[in-house]
Amino acid sequence: MSDLLTAVDEARIVEAIRAAEALTSGEIRVHLERRSGGRPIDAARRWFVRLGMDRTRERNGVLFYLAVDERLFAVIGDAGIHDRVGDAFWEGLRDAMAGAFAAGDHAGGLVRAIGEAGRRLADHFPRRGDDTNELSDEVSTS
Repeated sequence: MSDLLTAVDEARIVEAIRAAEALTSGEIRVHLERRSGGRPIDAARRWFVRLGMDRTRERNGVLFYLAVDERLFAVIGDAGIHDRVGDAFWEGLRDAMAGAFAAGDHAGGLVRAIGEAGRRLADHFPRRGDDTNELSDEVSTS
């Protein structure tokens, strides 16, 4: 999906994920696909499960999902983090990303949103000595 993100953009996103996860036991993923096949939030939920994000130890995964051709996206978090931050947090992330995306700054919007998600995860799920990286940090595509 190089028409949306360059290799340099993807590297920036992976670095943002690693920096965010260095502060928390939470897991962050970014997934891109051409079309959502319906509502992007529903596609995000499907990919959340397919990517194994529902099986983290503390149920504190966050997925940034983008349907590239449709120019749609969604942000979702597992029960552990959602119970602590609520809908308003996800809506705020979505709105900030929408502004960056509208300006053509897809990578920058993702990097900033990942950083904010990492800070909120760290507030509720600080990194512990026995934490391991449960999921890949790479941008996934389908």
